[in-house]
Amino acid sequence: MKVLLISDSHGLENELRQVAEAYTGKVDLMIHCGDSELPAVHEVLENFLVVKGNCDLENFPEDLLEEAGEFKLYATHGHLYNVKMSLANISYRADEVGANIVCFGHSHLAGSELIDGILMINPGSFRLPRGRKERTYCILELINRNVSVIFYDHEHEKIEQLCYTYTL
Repeated sequence: MKVLLISDSHGLENELRQVAEAYTGKVDLMIHCGDSELPAVHEVLENFLVVKGNCDLENFPEDLLEEAGEFKLYATHGHLYNVKMSLANISYRADEVGANIVCFGHSHLAGSELIDGILMINPGSFRLPRGRKERTYCILELINRNVSVIFYDHEHEKIEQLCYTYTL
């Protein structure tokens, strides 16, 4: 199973459309982790599951929980869990909902890490990255108990330094 994660596109339409078109039919889920700043009915979001970010005015859900292969994937923007300061609160939430993969944005920092058996993934920002110059998104490849997290820049070039495979 494959999942596309993107976040913090802050009003970008054409660029988000290009990503959606590139992966429609090639991934099983596309998730926008908030701050799209687009209307909920915008056609570019039609193939995405979208959560509400702190800059979104639309009535998107605050979070979602999805079955993804053998995993439970929890997605939220992150501002309600203070992810810029610590991942503790979002980790507690993952425990509450039984998730073993957590996807969030808000900090605009691309990365992934395994904390107490829960895989935390921030796809970074597709418009205003922090900590790196590349505008990023990522693809999760879920095979049995392995999760490969593969990061790409806005030109669909792989960013090797950010790519990891985890066993959950």
